[in-house]
Amino acid sequence: MLAGVKAKEIIIIDDGLATLALIKQLISDSPAPLVRARAKNSAARVAMGLATWHRLRQLAREDRLLIVSALFVDAATRSKMADLGIKFAQHKFEWLATQPVAESFAEPTLLIGSAMVADQLIHEQPYLQWIEGIAADGPVAYFPHRRETPELLEKISKIDQVVLKEHTVPIEMRPRVLRPGQEIRALPSTVIPSLRPLLGPDSRYLYPQAVPDHWWTEGTDLELREHLSSSLKV
Repeated sequence: MLAGVKAKEIIIIDDGLATLALIKQLISDSPAPLVRARAKNSAARVAMGLATWHRLRQLAREDRLLIVSALFVDAATRSKMADLGIKFAQHKFEWLATQPVAESFAEPTLLIGSAMVADQLIHEQPYLQWIEGIAADGPVAYFPHRRETPELLEKISKIDQVVLKEHTVPIEMRPRVLRPGQEIRALPSTVIPSLRPLLGPDSRYLYPQAVPDHWWTEGTDLELREHLSSSLKV
């Protein structure tokens, strides 16, 4: 891409929270290297990210950059994007919502697993205690995140009333219809804004949990904490 783009248009399609970080970087008044916040970036990667920022801004000026996402982008941000020539299209998983639901779950609480322990962003013990507290009220179906370690999942599986579900298809394709009395619990994650439109009226039974301050590890700086928590607002 840095060598030149012959295509009529570059389309970026992503529904992860990194999309919001990308947009924030692209509309920055000063050049911002396009790198993932929690990654350990080498000087070469930062330089490449900075060059990519300039290339995408150039494509925007030429009316050749489109970002497609299910994530909500506020009016002020979209206005600045438009001023810079960045086009944005929001979808709501319209096609997926028309597909039959292949699974149903009997447990009254569906708990979406988080990768934040595996990524060393939060401490393990309070996370396990949180799960124990939820399971104390009744059976829990736990949907592991693909990055959760076997060691952590082994500990979770031993919590009374927790039923570990096999990791299969993306979570947005699984608990799309709730039984009466069922609820979904989750820490800040892309799954929150993704599931809301798919659940429709049942989205009122989706309860995201903010991360208490004492859960965070020392290596998780404030900016990253705020970024990871942004899914609670969208």
